[in-house]
Amino acid sequence: MKMMSDAAMGESKKKISSRRLGGYLRQQKGRLYIIRRCVVMLLCWHD
Repeated sequence: MKMMSDAAMGESKKKISSRRLGGYLRQQKGRLYIIRRCVVMLLCWHD
């Protein structure tokens, strides 16, 4: 019985950590998008 609960607990921790990792990756992707847009604007900006 105990081994079954440990396995279920391990799976739930894995899901939580993968969700946290997904959120982190999504945040980094958003930051890279913003930085890329800024660089393009600076390069293409003519006064």
